[in-house]
Amino acid sequence: MSAGEQKNGGDKPGDTVPVAEVWPEVERAERLARGAALKWASGVFCRPEHLERLSHYKKRESQRTTSIHTRLKSMVQSYLEGVGWGLEQLQEARSELKEVSHALRKAGLESNQNAEGVKSLERLREVSVNHRQLLAAVSNLPRLYSVRGMVLETERLVESRRLLEAHALLMDLEQWQDDILWQLHGASGTTGSALGSEDKELVTKYFSGVGQLVDALGKELWAVVSSALALARQNPTPFVSAVRIVEREEALDQALQEERGSTGGNSRPLPPGRPRCWRACFFQVLEEAVSARFRSVSYLHTRGPGLAGHLSALQHATMTDLATVRHLLEHCVPPHYRLTGAYLRASHRCLRAHLAQVSSWDLESGEIFAVLNWVLHIYNSLDMMGHPELVTELEKEELGPLISTEGLEQLQGKYVQSVRKSVSEWMHKALQVELQDWQRDQEPDTDHEGFYHTSLPTIITQMLEENARVARMIGESLRDQTIQMGLYEMENLLNRFREALVEFGKEHRRDPSNNKNKFYLHYLLASICNCIILKKSTESLQQQQSPRSAGQFSRTPPNPLAALDRAVRRACRLVMDQLLQDLQPLLPGLVTRSWLVQGGPTPKLCHILEHHLELYGRVRPPCRQRLQEEAQWLMVVEYVRALMQKRLVCRSADERRQLAQQMVQDEQLLREVLHGLEGEGSVPEVNPLAILPVLAEFIRLKDPSMLTLEVSGLAAKYPDISEEHVSVLLDIRGDVSRDIRGAVLDLLEESAPPLPAGYRPIFTDILVPPSTMAFCLPTAKCA
Repeated sequence: MSAGEQKNGGDKPGDTVPVAEVWPEVERAERLARGAALKWASGVFCRPEHLERLSHYKKRESQRTTSIHTRLKSMVQSYLEGVGWGLEQLQEARSELKEVSHALRKAGLESNQNAEGVKSLERLREVSVNHRQLLAAVSNLPRLYSVRGMVLETERLVESRRLLEAHALLMDLEQWQDDILWQLHGASGTTGSALGSEDKELVTKYFSGVGQLVDALGKELWAVVSSALALARQNPTPFVSAVRIVEREEALDQALQEERGSTGGNSRPLPPGRPRCWRACFFQVLEEAVSARFRSVSYLHTRGPGLAGHLSALQHATMTDLATVRHLLEHCVPPHYRLTGAYLRASHRCLRAHLAQVSSWDLESGEIFAVLNWVLHIYNSLDMMGHPELVTELEKEELGPLISTEGLEQLQGKYVQSVRKSVSEWMHKALQVELQDWQRDQEPDTDHEGFYHTSLPTIITQMLEENARVARMIGESLRDQTIQMGLYEMENLLNRFREALVEFGKEHRRDPSNNKNKFYLHYLLASICNCIILKKSTESLQQQQSPRSAGQFSRTPPNPLAALDRAVRRACRLVMDQLLQDLQPLLPGLVTRSWLVQGGPTPKLCHILEHHLELYGRVRPPCRQRLQEEAQWLMVVEYVRALMQKRLVCRSADERRQLAQQMVQDEQLLREVLHGLEGEGSVPEVNPLAILPVLAEFIRLKDPSMLTLEVSGLAAKYPDISEEHVSVLLDIRGDVSRDIRGAVLDLLEESAPPLPAGYRPIFTDILVPPSTMAFCLPTAKCA
């Protein structure tokens, strides 16, 4: 049968619908297949000689078509077998449904017949209910008459703290009340009506004393529990009785809830006031008893040294109470109470709340230290929660920290600010004492090595080191913050110290002869020594910081070493100014005609320089070498400056020889003064004294035509020498012609070399007077 015939099996043979109209996809698939076959054939048989293999291809395609037909038949057969099995199952289900429907109709007919018989039993049910009510009333009369007496007896037992006996009577009363309410509830349920509100109010009013007894008994129980620690040391019997009552009530609550859950909708209602949850109340009262010791604490009673004593008392009281709980009360309660762990939790929560209150007070640094030390070290030490007998309990409890991380950071911040205020005040006082010391009419003190010093660095160093040591007792973070704060304050102090040095120098310059400034230079040198000591202290503090803490607590990290360097530079500059001031009266006598004839002030200058250098020996290295080097450079620069003033112009070769000889002698005098410095390594690589023999040789030169070569060598050694300086030297010689002068200056202009790296100039700061040469002609080049 074709596909079209299968689809339209119910039509007449003459009405067969074409396959293409029913399944248009078939026609489309057939066209695609034909097209593919033609494409394949045109590719295979494109040449006549390929037709020889036609039979081979025909046989292969025939076999493939046969295989496809076989698979199709197998699939259709399997499909038809499945359809047949399904039809059989549907027939079996239909027959079973008919049987069930017949049975249900039969049961419905029988139920309708029995309903008429049940109506005749209603009267019997009413009589049975009345009988049960009367029986319950008769059986409860003795109990009802004895309720008043039992209530009074229970009240007496509660007042005398015979708690177990009182609780036994109270349970009987509650059982009677529960039974009566349940009987009334059952009677109303049988009659189909709800429990009347009047009956319930009547029962509740009659048993009103029972509720009051429950409250009175609970009050006594909680009084016993709250004083459990005191009772445990004297007579633990009341506490044991209280625990037994709590366990009875807990068991009764659990039994009633289980009974209600197992019976479902017909369950017995819970009695009034149930569940009582007295076990939870037991632990709540225990925690309230722990917190009671903190309620009377105030800031006035614990401020200052009293706070450390208060924390010590807390430690002692907490550990004493824990020992009592662990050794006495733990044996008075069931094991599942885990009373020690419960007391630990309660104590921890109360301590946390109390410390939060203490932290909110306006505490000073010592008080904050006491709190931090107690929280971070004492609380977890072997003397408290780290005790071997408490470690196992702590491992079971997740107590958390006494103070949160944020709270600790805030407390440490308050500590650092409080210490900073104190440090700032002490530094200010120390600086004022230092300024007063500068006005003393005696030399500064010297240490065992002979170096000058005052009390300032000792005070500052000890204060910062002590603060860092105390902060380290709390932790590395607080130590780093304290050191960071100290470095900031050190930087501020050094800035003020430098300003004080500047003002000290101004005051001295206004009145150099003032007796108050008699030891001006000595205290400048002592200030330099103090800066060296403070530098060592600063480096020591920086080394104590954690590697990651530098700049961690502030966007702009402190830089006290830079402030120290500025202060030292300022002090050294003032020392050199003083040296120059002492030399100034004698400098005008240098390189003059009287100096040439009589020897001049050089020995006096050497004496002043030697005195200063001797004082510089009181300064700690490396500033001592720095001062000595600066004094050497200053002396040489001033000597060259005096030469450049042209106070002496040679008139003959003999005067030039004499001038050069005197300069060499002066260089020898200066070298003898500075000779002791060579062993100390303070003489620079380019000795400034070496310029004096060079200049003397320039002046002594007999043949002026050799000046060009001499100037070339001079410029190579001292590249900062200018045309003006060379022109002055030529003027001092007094025998240089116009042509030689022009050639020398042209050579210097053309060969002016750049200053090498690390070269320290001599001539740069030396100004020369304007030229007064009257013999210059317009056609010649003037210097």
